[in-house]
Amino acid sequence: MRSNLFTSLLTLIPVLGDLALGYEVQTPPLDTDWTYTVGTDPWPEYPRPQLQRDEWQSLNGIWKWKSASYPGEPVPAKGSFDEDILVPSCIESAISGVMKMNQTYSWYRTEFTVPQDYIQKGKRVLLNFEAVDHQATVYVNGDLVGIHVGGYWHFNFDVTKYLNTNGTNTLHVFVFDPTDAEGYMNPVGKQTRVPSHIFYTPCTGIWQTVWLESVPDTYIQQLDIIAEMDGTVNVTVTTNQGTDSVSVSILDGEGASVASVNSGTANKAFDFKVSSPKLWSPDSPTLYNLTVTVGEDTVNSYTGFRTLSTGEIDGVTRPLLNGEFIFQFGTLDQGFWPDGIYTPPNREAMVYDLKMLKDLGLNMLRKHIKVENALFYRACDELGLLLIQDMPSMPLRTPDADQQAEWERQLDILIQQHKNYPSIYTWVIYNEGWGQITDYYPEFNLTARVKQLDPTRFVDSTTGWHDHGAGDFHDNHHYANPQCGTPFYSIQSTPYDNKRIAIQGEFGGIGHNVSAEHLWKVELAVQQINQTYEIDADLDAYNYRGHLLLSELRDQVEKYACSGAVWTQTTDVEGEVNGFLTYDRRLQRTDKKQWRADIQALYDAAASRGGKATNATTRKFRL
Repeated sequence: MRSNLFTSLLTLIPVLGDLALGYEVQTPPLDTDWTYTVGTDPWPEYPRPQLQRDEWQSLNGIWKWKSASYPGEPVPAKGSFDEDILVPSCIESAISGVMKMNQTYSWYRTEFTVPQDYIQKGKRVLLNFEAVDHQATVYVNGDLVGIHVGGYWHFNFDVTKYLNTNGTNTLHVFVFDPTDAEGYMNPVGKQTRVPSHIFYTPCTGIWQTVWLESVPDTYIQQLDIIAEMDGTVNVTVTTNQGTDSVSVSILDGEGASVASVNSGTANKAFDFKVSSPKLWSPDSPTLYNLTVTVGEDTVNSYTGFRTLSTGEIDGVTRPLLNGEFIFQFGTLDQGFWPDGIYTPPNREAMVYDLKMLKDLGLNMLRKHIKVENALFYRACDELGLLLIQDMPSMPLRTPDADQQAEWERQLDILIQQHKNYPSIYTWVIYNEGWGQITDYYPEFNLTARVKQLDPTRFVDSTTGWHDHGAGDFHDNHHYANPQCGTPFYSIQSTPYDNKRIAIQGEFGGIGHNVSAEHLWKVELAVQQINQTYEIDADLDAYNYRGHLLLSELRDQVEKYACSGAVWTQTTDVEGEVNGFLTYDRRLQRTDKKQWRADIQALYDAAASRGGKATNATTRKFRL
């Protein structure tokens, strides 16, 4: 009966064929309160909050799209494009206006004009892409300007010489995305061409903001800042050329100057000191604004003062933030949306999830084998949410040497592009053995490599499963009850290693089925709901079970060595119904009063085991 019901519901979802041009949101298997409010000027916010300039232009909006057949196709004629698509969005999503699966090859087309003041003598125009999944080949006015590989990373091209400065310019993007097709081992996370319970609808194409900016001939490419609890600030300003002088000014939240330095040099690290800064923490997420100038280029950014270290407190290895042990409790955060897949409908929707977690009292989340847009990390910085950031995993196969090398190259990019967000405190290399080589142990060299790129943060080398002793954490996964820093463990874990920090990388996962209005109306997904780790018949049972599991975790904090835990999960995703929120974000399962009290009890239990690292052996992460 259920099967027939959902088959009928699916017939209501349009089958997309040859459409007349004209964008409109398609009907997804499940919508949200934001689905039909996206409009045709999506994500208008400045997309890169840690390197802001005044002269920029969004290219988001309605583009032309068509399916393609093979790599190396000639740039298609203008009249050959047969559909509109919203940029940014996933081709598979309803918000895209296309909503088609398994588009291995695609073409995008749009036109734009460049303001005259962008192209004056001594200036350049950069074409920026925040993320294109998986490989993008970019043409401006028919000329190839560059190719980029990697679906999670921002990139740009200097397109100055390709522009028609007095008229319209045409931009074409050819996208290749095999996702997890046989023979390919790209970083894909939970994306799959054949969705099944814990693996979901993939995202193909231009799924984050596209934009132009005007820069001088010598311009800042990257700004790396380490601001420590003692006020020491280490800065590296990377420019495209030269060793020009650098000036940096730091302002507090009220706009008052707290430091000004004019003695730095581009492309070389330098230090200065801020007196008695207010520190960044989940309880007090204080941020400072920066202005950095090199020659004619000025950018605005921000930072937070905080120091991560390890310490031994009463014989237990602990993670320390600003010299203090605080218990870290958060959710596994998948970052999927029923209407946008990988792309949230808008910033308001994206931040809604984060505010819900903060409102319950959580101080952390684990960004699970996905990388978000820069505004997500800025929101975590502002709200005071610690972030465990996973490297997107490869499919459940063993990579060959070339595939492993490419994945490692992209691991480097993850660190380089995200190491300035105060909220990120841990990098995860491998998740549950996915794409992990086990006939030797590459995680040891990879951990050293990550530490070299960023010596200021923790590394969780293997979250769950094949743990051979690398990294700062001993990380257990167990459903539904926790086994965190305990003398008991299960078959897919290892005995607790007291030389490392104990964390429960995943647990909980209790589910609660809901009415059809909140479900992902795809028949296979509905049939697989019972694969959820545990199903509770009603919300009373769900909250009762949550209380018992958090009480068990509290016992392990009090009695054993548990320092942090990750609950599965923030929201439902397709056939998984174990979120604090349903997939449409319309139903919150958690009893707020109860969960707030139980989460606070975790923090209190940890505090009773020793907070500040007085008389503790500490090791600070530092350059």
